[in-house]
Amino acid sequence: MNRVFQLPDSTYIGGEEKALPLGEILSRLKNIYCNHIGVEFMFINNREQTDWIKRKFETPGILNIHADEKRLMLARLLRSQRFEEFLARKWSSEKRFGLEGCEVLIPSMKTLIDSSSALGVESFVIGMPHRGRLNVLANVCRKPLEKIFCQFDSKLEAADEGSGDVKYHLGMSVERLNRVTNKQIKIAVVANPSHLEAVDPVVQGKTRAEQFYRGDTEGKKVMSILLHGDAAFSGQGVVYETFHLSDLPAYTTHGTVHIVANNQIGFTTDPRSSRSSPYCTDVARVVNAPIFHVNADDPEAVMYVAKVAAEWRSTFGKDVVIDLVSYRRNGHNEIDEPMFTQPLMYKRIAKTPTVLAQYSEKLMKEGIVTQQEYEEEVSKYDKICEEAYVLSKKESTVSYRDWLDSPWHGFFDSREAMVLPKTGVKEDILQHIGSVFSSPPPGDFVIHPGLKRILKARMEMVNNRTVDWALGEALAFGSLLKEGIHVRLSGQDVERGTFSHRHHVLHHQTLDKVRYNALNHIYKGQAPYTVENSSLSEYGVLGFELGYVMSNPNSLVLWEAQFGDFANTAQCIIDQFISSGQAKWVRQNGIVLLLPHGYEGMGPEHSSARLERFLQMSNDDQDHFPTYATFNSKYNEKESDDFEIQQLHEINWFVGNLTTPANYFHALRRQIALPFRKPLVLMTPKSLLRLPEARSSFEDMIEGTGFQRLIPDKGVCTKKPEGVKKLIFCTGKVYYELMKEREKMNRDETIAITRIEQISPFPFDLVKQEILRYPNAKFAWVQEEHKNMGAWSYVEPRMRTVLRKIADSDRPMENYLLKKVEYIGRNPEASAAAGNKQRHQYEFSQFMNHAMKEI
Repeated sequence: MNRVFQLPDSTYIGGEEKALPLGEILSRLKNIYCNHIGVEFMFINNREQTDWIKRKFETPGILNIHADEKRLMLARLLRSQRFEEFLARKWSSEKRFGLEGCEVLIPSMKTLIDSSSALGVESFVIGMPHRGRLNVLANVCRKPLEKIFCQFDSKLEAADEGSGDVKYHLGMSVERLNRVTNKQIKIAVVANPSHLEAVDPVVQGKTRAEQFYRGDTEGKKVMSILLHGDAAFSGQGVVYETFHLSDLPAYTTHGTVHIVANNQIGFTTDPRSSRSSPYCTDVARVVNAPIFHVNADDPEAVMYVAKVAAEWRSTFGKDVVIDLVSYRRNGHNEIDEPMFTQPLMYKRIAKTPTVLAQYSEKLMKEGIVTQQEYEEEVSKYDKICEEAYVLSKKESTVSYRDWLDSPWHGFFDSREAMVLPKTGVKEDILQHIGSVFSSPPPGDFVIHPGLKRILKARMEMVNNRTVDWALGEALAFGSLLKEGIHVRLSGQDVERGTFSHRHHVLHHQTLDKVRYNALNHIYKGQAPYTVENSSLSEYGVLGFELGYVMSNPNSLVLWEAQFGDFANTAQCIIDQFISSGQAKWVRQNGIVLLLPHGYEGMGPEHSSARLERFLQMSNDDQDHFPTYATFNSKYNEKESDDFEIQQLHEINWFVGNLTTPANYFHALRRQIALPFRKPLVLMTPKSLLRLPEARSSFEDMIEGTGFQRLIPDKGVCTKKPEGVKKLIFCTGKVYYELMKEREKMNRDETIAITRIEQISPFPFDLVKQEILRYPNAKFAWVQEEHKNMGAWSYVEPRMRTVLRKIADSDRPMENYLLKKVEYIGRNPEASAAAGNKQRHQYEFSQFMNHAMKEI
């Protein structure tokens, strides 16, 4: 019979006992407690795994630890605690989110890394909240202490561009020797914001990418470690989303070790008010992860559990949780008063000796160390800290590049920073990729009859040298794969496409699990193409793809929302990581967000990808016309040839609403061709996917062509521009509706229509050229979105800046300051779109009639 014990009362610092009664534990048949260790595993429906765990905790003498290991544990514990005490002495009024109360976290992580290194792991990717972060950087990663200490000096100037971030959000990457195993290891701590658990899927994506590029198909060389707080682990939904990626073929990292620093309190919230489950770790049960509850005041038990966790992951390739049942000696931060809300708990904490005091006394009684040896070790580490403190005073700047979690060594050095690349390709490449993509699978592969018609139509387009949206995308992917660029597309329904337009993965109609992906069979030696339907998650999956793209700049990683407005459930990743990552952490990335957008009368939840939100987060100045210009004469001012590339350098991301497959083709290829990496946010079409007018010719994609930030009118109005009475600027699918209405109203000679394809950074130079082309025209902005949405609030002040720039040039023509940009579109509204189809059509006809008025 199993030996079953409760965790001792001393484990729980709060006023109420948290351990379950012994009889209830037995009746549930789920827990085995051995000394200060509690193991949850009986819910695991695999006999081999449960028997393995039993052997690890029921074998007599299994917890016996050698004296050398005890001394190593004491030394690590000492460094963990003395580091926090040093910071507390030097910067008593600074927030640092120290580990006091859970100092054993550092030895547990180091034991886990030692054991995993011995089992063959070479690279560790770590995600963690702010509590204990500086200690992890110092004592796990061995970041030079002077580099950490200088972060407390607010007077130091930043050596990098951007706004920077607080010290306990920063990451790092280091390669060093593991002294226990004598093996070289790499450790990366991923930079992250205050948003708890947001970094979890990012770490998983980064880990998966590193495994992919190493060819580590079983996760034996690269592993992730995620640290959590107890309240966040049970309270944040992204934890659940991340767990549900753990066994999916395109997202698994073959086991993650989760360590919960269980303070038994969330900020000021008692566990009785912060979760409904018995344990904060119960969410891990959904993926059959074993859960090891361990008394954080028993370092030897913690060390043993860390070893078992490493062995579990190596043996079974599955997640495992270590619950360090501890406490928080200070408040939420070092200047917080915890007695306000937790008086009973903190009275008890005040009487509780530190784990270092308890363990050192234990080892002295056992004769493992002497008082003198202990004091010498304390003095030795204190001296190290003092010397580093002196060195930190010599630092003159703070360089955030030193804190990158995955440096792209040599990437920027080998590229011409100010060269704007052309992205066209040879026509024979387009023909070859198009033909392979449009051909049925080889052999006796049975495809759906409807797909036969689709493939036939694609082949006809290839023969006619034209492309629709799906074919243009495939040509972009295929050409990059030919060049050795790995392409990964992820999201809900991406294999087929939400609107059944893509069909990158063909399914055998009579055999299960038989699939064919033509883009993986274009050229010998090409890069692999990964396209996978994701779980029904936005937050977790977008975070995963962001982490994936961070590992390698020479990859095209795309996430597609099922509908564009669903991106708002991933807003945390967009706001905290994607739009601001470079400013905070000098962290470039080239992720592509594909957000289906367009008003087709489908109601408020399937119309708008909230273009206005992405534009609002762009960092360009609406009142400043960029001054990259050359002057040939007083009236012949010309923007510099570097204008476009300079804008791309300075913006935080690119936001576009494209109208042609060719421009989509170039936008995707430009992501890789640019000498730097910025996110690309695209409002992708729905109705335009099959609109005959929304097709492109091979002529727009061959060598010498490139991305068009703005597409001017090329109709009859350009022959007599002085006769044009109205110049309409627009973006996206409304262009085709305007064209149809203009032809219907016979306004081809008097109304010009210009498409702004790249909205941010705003093409000031090209808009200026368009305005000057039509000297007698009035200007209007037309959009299908409501006035308080869409691009209007972003575009209007920038167009006024263009008009002011023209007026200030002192040209011998009318004063452009008197001109205005008229808004044409739907009225302001709280909801993104009308839920009634008839109202949608009425609104559409109203602003179309307005747009076609010449004056």
